[in-house]
Amino acid sequence: MKKINLLLIAVIILMLCTGCGEEEKTDNYAAGMEAIRNLEYKDAIGYLNAANDDSADERLINRGLGLAYMGMSQYEDAISCFENALKLSDGRLREIDFDINYYLATAYYRNGQTQESISTYDAILALRPKEKEAYYLRGCVKLYGGDFESAKADFESAISLGAQDYDRLIQIYIVLVDNGYKEVGREYLYQAITDNESSMTNYDLGRIYYYLEDYENAKAYLLQVKISSDYEAALYLGRTYEALGDYNYASSIYNDYTLIDQTKAEIYNQLGLCYMQMGEYESALTAFQTAMSIENNEMMQSLKFNEIVAYEYLEDYKAAAALMNDYLKTYPDDEAAQREYKFLKTR
Repeated sequence: MKKINLLLIAVIILMLCTGCGEEEKTDNYAAGMEAIRNLEYKDAIGYLNAANDDSADERLINRGLGLAYMGMSQYEDAISCFENALKLSDGRLREIDFDINYYLATAYYRNGQTQESISTYDAILALRPKEKEAYYLRGCVKLYGGDFESAKADFESAISLGAQDYDRLIQIYIVLVDNGYKEVGREYLYQAITDNESSMTNYDLGRIYYYLEDYENAKAYLLQVKISSDYEAALYLGRTYEALGDYNYASSIYNDYTLIDQTKAEIYNQLGLCYMQMGEYESALTAFQTAMSIENNEMMQSLKFNEIVAYEYLEDYKAAAALMNDYLKTYPDDEAAQREYKFLKTR
């Protein structure tokens, strides 16, 4: 279920970056929200508590505190803050109410309160019956709870509300695969091609064939996209060659892209993973660290973990252990990292 967790976290990051549109810009409040974006949750709590003295909006302070506590895996505290934020409503339904409810549903889910999370999505959908994001996330939670048929119905509602939303379709496919329903996910992908092939771009056809593991078709379509100006196409073409076992050519695609654009952390991450496969661990470490230096990238957790793995392969266990200790302070829920840390402490 780790990847469902990551998908939900991705939604949180997206919503945090876009905001609710009603943020009051006071110094402490702004500093607190910036600290959350930088994963500095303890600092964020300090700033947000101080924001009470700046006459900042109390609802927004509680919302921010909820995000900080959720980042620290203190879900009970997060739930309390989000519920307080909702109670502070003036009775008029606004965008911020939906925003907070999405966060609350995620906090319930992370706290193991599956039914409460589902009920929160129910409330959103009662007011916004065409909210495909809520259908998708409710489906994820139901799938986690073992209710496949109900989850499938939610996923199909999300798909029907965005028939050409291939990003969402692929997210649904990945969640299904991670939970043992690969064939169901493949049916959705094949149906998308059947229904929309004539209107689909080469990029969309290429990436759907990639997930269908038809790498020759994926390559054929993606090679028709100008990857020098489309980093997502470059990613999928590189991954297609990785799947075909040609890490050298895949790394050349990523390297070529970095010559014209040094702002895409995911390109550097894939480059690093290719180098790892080829046994070029110093180059891999450089790629991961370059990606980590890119501001506002949304994959810092993966990059930090990959950096640690690179140090392990370089047999620098002291550096790997120190980094893992810091990593677990920020991401305490990562069970794989906890097991790896126990190993590192024995080296």
